[in-house]
Amino acid sequence: MATTVYSTEEVELQDGTTVTLKPLTIKNLRKFMKVMEGFAEAETEDDGLEVMIDSAALCLKVQRPEFWDDKNNKHAEAFEDAVDIPTIYKILDICGGIKLNDPNLLAAAQEALGRN
Repeated sequence: MATTVYSTEEVELQDGTTVTLKPLTIKNLRKFMKVMEGFAEAETEDDGLEVMIDSAALCLKVQRPEFWDDKNNKHAEAFEDAVDIPTIYKILDICGGIKLNDPNLLAAAQEALGRN
């Protein structure tokens, strides 16, 4: 009997549908990390939000292809109607291994920016 080394989690989206979150494969993780590199170039909070939305939509591309626009290589409008910020945080945490709402991480970021 095989042993699964990762866990999955079902999450209900704002549109009432359910998706199963699990870690990305290496192939998709590489694509995910390329999108996340946009944080380094983000000049405004809106730019950073756009990177988070694109990254989360990419995580669900296999299950919900209508959430990802291959032509423009970014999230589709349908994704914005289906998620909220806590759901995006959960998707990024489970699928991409990135904890954006970790209080320790947020405190460290504020300290690094000199905003005690």
